Amino acid sequence: ISEGVVESIIRSLAADSEEVRMAAIRILVRCMEVDGSCRHMIAGKAKLEIILENFATVGDIERFEIVRFLFELVKLDRRTYNEKLLHIIKDGGKFSTMHALVVYLQTALQDQSPIIAGLLLQLDILVEPRKASIYREEAIDALISCLRNPDIHNSQLIAAETIVSLQGRFSPSGEPVTRASLLKRAGMKTRSRPIMGSDQIDYANDNPEENLEDDKATDDWERKMAYALVSHEFGLLFEALAEGLKSELREFFSACLVSASWLTYMLSILPDTGLRGAARVCLLKHFVLVLKSANDADDKAIAMLALSSFMNDSEGMHDLTFHIKDILKALRELKKSYGLATEMLKHLCRGKDSCMLEMWNHQLSTQVDCSMHGEVLSIAYFKNRIISGHSDGTIKVWGSGEKLLHQIQETREHTKAVTSLAVLHSGKKLFSGSVDKSVRVWSLHDGHINCMEFYDTKDQVHSLNIANNMACFIPQGAGVKVLTWNGASKILNPNKSVKCLSLSQGKLYCGCNDNSIQEIDLASATLGTIQTGSKKLLAKANPINALQVQDGLIYSASSPLDGAAVKIWNASNYSQVGSLPSILDVRCMTLSSELIYLGSKTGVVEVWSKEKLSRVGTLQTGSNGRVQCMTVINDELLLVGTSDGRLQAWGLP
Repeated sequence: ISEGVVESIIRSLAADSEEVRMAAIRILVRCMEVDGSCRHMIAGKAKLEIILENFATVGDIERFEIVRFLFELVKLDRRTYNEKLLHIIKDGGKFSTMHALVVYLQTALQDQSPIIAGLLLQLDILVEPRKASIYREEAIDALISCLRNPDIHNSQLIAAETIVSLQGRFSPSGEPVTRASLLKRAGMKTRSRPIMGSDQIDYANDNPEENLEDDKATDDWERKMAYALVSHEFGLLFEALAEGLKSELREFFSACLVSASWLTYMLSILPDTGLRGAARVCLLKHFVLVLKSANDADDKAIAMLALSSFMNDSEGMHDLTFHIKDILKALRELKKSYGLATEMLKHLCRGKDSCMLEMWNHQLSTQVDCSMHGEVLSIAYFKNRIISGHSDGTIKVWGSGEKLLHQIQETREHTKAVTSLAVLHSGKKLFSGSVDKSVRVWSLHDGHINCMEFYDTKDQVHSLNIANNMACFIPQGAGVKVLTWNGASKILNPNKSVKCLSLSQGKLYCGCNDNSIQEIDLASATLGTIQTGSKKLLAKANPINALQVQDGLIYSASSPLDGAAVKIWNASNYSQVGSLPSILDVRCMTLSSELIYLGSKTGVVEVWSKEKLSRVGTLQTGSNGRVQCMTVINDELLLVGTSDGRLQAWGLP
């Protein structure tokens, strides 16, 4: 919208004709709705005193247009500017604006009441809320009355949206960013798409001191407004919002959810006067239902934020335990995108072994019998497909999601056992290694894999690991073979009989038959020793059967001859930082972001907490054979392959 046009309309606010003045007000309201950036110009140049004087002389229709204009005007993205405008509105006329508004509110139409009440309430809390205020009481009563009137859906929605806007945070276009601010408080991680329904929060300003001042003013305003709303009739507003959370009207439900969650969250900041209990009685079950059943992940996150405020007292924690299964399941899903979910999981399960067991209680989702193809030796997850490698040379492609372990394809381009499957870090290619002395490279098209390249390795391939320009694997003899794609090869760590490999950030980690562990820098070929291993000729063999590297830690697994089947090392200085006192003879291992899975030679899988280094579950595969391979999909699904040909999927409930 042209600044020149807006400026000329602003000048018309001082016209002699009442009709011209009211036309200018209507046009400026429309300008702010279409292009909110013009608000700053209108706020800076409009003479509000003239508009306030008109309020006493015009009819009811014109009065509402003036109220609507003022209500829209105080949606600037700077709190300090809004409060200056509110002071002018409150004190700038020749009569009491608040008195005029409260009188007008008594006779206003239902769908006009929320806007009038919203402006009146903002004027009332310009100072710290008093114990009693007729203006505040009338304003909040009007908002509650509108929320509770299902016969006029429009007034319900306007009332809920008015409460959302009362938080006092706005985007440059004048849209409330209450929803976005709640998601930020829920620890929302980086996302590619914008938050639906509001502009991104952006308080950028060239003056840091002004920013600090405005942040403080915004926080003070939010605290005062929340206190005024929740204190009314000892939390009566919570009852009205709880009714709104039952609505099937999406916009109204969403506004009630944001309002209820914001006010509940604020209870964790405000002094407790018993209102937390009132909110809990009215809203807890509704928040749990949203957390459990909502289709929108952001809705779940907002409900999660509200529920977190109930964790601050013993009664709240007690009430949450009745819904612990649903809460834990939802938090596990949300922790990928919201930091608060992780913190809540830790808090809910702190010192409670039963909670930990419940949280990580895996269930067998489905299994398939592949014994006609021998052992399941390798598993990978590639472009939403599960890939398995078998001892007869077969590679199978399986569905995930709703078609979990539904066979899509079977191919047998390897002539002998497929010992390894590896996915390039970029996720674009799949590699298979075999006893037939070859590595094959696969692509996925229309749900099927296709062999693109073949490499003759001159050696059996075990424990295949892929870097961008080379393959690292354990050959039939000693050491580790490194094969570049141009055909060149070399042997590293030639004096060791290597049992397992793990590749991380250009470092290759070797677990050996003599219980030693080495780190090889692939760029410089330098070698470091993490564990020396046994040098005694008659010592009982205790090979390192599995290695995993994650988040700067090295996890090594073997038999529990020294009391700990798994040891944990610091990758930077090789110091041992922990161990798992499992008594399993561990043959394979995989990690999620929070769990360690140990597969044994007896078909048992143990589940251990990374944080507590304690066992939180045991999975019985029902197999008498070894657990040969495992992988985790999206921290939610564990895939297990066994020596008797079973392929199983274990999920969290």
